[in-house]
Amino acid sequence: MVGTLSFSASPIFEPETMDELCSRLLRVSTETDIDFDVALVTRELETRALLDQLPDFIYVKDRRSRFVFANAAAGRNSQYHDSDDLIGRTDFDILDRETADALFAVEQEVMSSGMSVEGKEERIKLVDGRILWLMTSKMPLRNEAGQVVGLVGISRDITDRKRQDDRRHGHARLLEMIARGQPLQVVLDALVRTVEDELDGITASVLLLEEGTDRLRHGANTRLHPAYVKLIDGIEIGPKVGSCGTASWRREPVFVKDVLEDPLWENYRELAMMFGFRSCWSTPIMGVDGQVLGTVGLYSNTPREPTELELELTAMATDIAGIAIERSRSEQRIQHMAHHDPLTGLPNRALFWTQFSRSLLEAQRENRKITVAYIDLDNFKQINDTLGHAAGDEVLKTLAARMISCVRATDLLVRLGGDEFAIVFSNLNHDELGVLRRLQELRGAISRPITVEEKSVVATCSMGVAFYPQDGSTPEALLARADQAMYEAKGMGRNALKVSVAEGL
Repeated sequence: MVGTLSFSASPIFEPETMDELCSRLLRVSTETDIDFDVALVTRELETRALLDQLPDFIYVKDRRSRFVFANAAAGRNSQYHDSDDLIGRTDFDILDRETADALFAVEQEVMSSGMSVEGKEERIKLVDGRILWLMTSKMPLRNEAGQVVGLVGISRDITDRKRQDDRRHGHARLLEMIARGQPLQVVLDALVRTVEDELDGITASVLLLEEGTDRLRHGANTRLHPAYVKLIDGIEIGPKVGSCGTASWRREPVFVKDVLEDPLWENYRELAMMFGFRSCWSTPIMGVDGQVLGTVGLYSNTPREPTELELELTAMATDIAGIAIERSRSEQRIQHMAHHDPLTGLPNRALFWTQFSRSLLEAQRENRKITVAYIDLDNFKQINDTLGHAAGDEVLKTLAARMISCVRATDLLVRLGGDEFAIVFSNLNHDELGVLRRLQELRGAISRPITVEEKSVVATCSMGVAFYPQDGSTPEALLARADQAMYEAKGMGRNALKVSVAEGL
């Protein structure tokens, strides 16, 4: 005798009624053989019109995981669209192989063990590439004899909710990284990955506007070809410079539907064709002061406009990137202020000891020499007393600029304080006599007249020089010997250079 299926349901299928519906489906029974049982169960679903109104996927499968019933919602989300076309097929016909294998194993376990699976979140990849997240319950279907003849499945599409949760969690994770002081590169890399994980067929990129210039520099990407990154690195922004260069120039989003037709890409079409881009959407990253900090760009290999989800994620990405960039720049400014003299911009005494110690350790390890020069301006107090401290500051800035022009990138020039400076020479091809010649040239550059407030001012200096390893093996000992030699130079009448006695030169 065939049982009947009767239940009431509202068009909106609440999660808490899922178990109730499953139970009612499971009460359907028959006394005939297993294969015929499933067919009879299907014929009992005369209430299909009601089931087809429900947004959840409701289906019945036989022992071989073949569909014997599917409501309209289940059919719409397959490539067949019509639920009747699913009958007799399996998940291997509508899902990718990896997903189908995993679901088949679960279903066979349900039917073999007789144990239900309830409220399980499943990531489903369809053969057309779409990703769905489902909340699924699967329960064994039995006849009156207690034999399992198949299973009943009820799945709710939670893709939107899952994506929203993932976005919130991703957003919070990125903000936490910023709050914990993670390096800018680490944050931007994580930001790009977050965007790409949320979107299908999208390549994301962050470009940074180099401070003090109109050029965009590579910020972060995970999928762009290295050759493309190299070609666009340093590109100058302008009114027709692709999507990112134009967005930075206009200070507003630029959405290019087809890079092969849009005039903004006129000069870059060959580049787009070379790397397979057909559309590119870029949004400027704005600072709190209204300055452009960079861009977030999304690339697609099909000509189209961005979707609502893509626009939403781009807005999130630009906001977080702006926070991260400004945080990083603020920290850089703080670090610079802590280790540099605000008047001359030179490294200060705090940075000097750190850098000097590192140079000395490298010299000890590589068995090479170091030269240290201590420089003190002669009679600088008279300049301050005669012309005022503002004029004295101008003289210090001018002399610092002259000293910078006389040293190399490998040299360490610092302002120790007041009118005292030091230089550490530690390059690999260290030549002591060559360093002394350079110091004499620097002394000559310092003594050239300076015009301050329409008055000509001449400042000279006294220099003391010490050498590693002859004059000491620690930064403190070497600087002390150079300082002593500098005072000896002042005793010689100032405007002179004196080498440490220990060296004997």
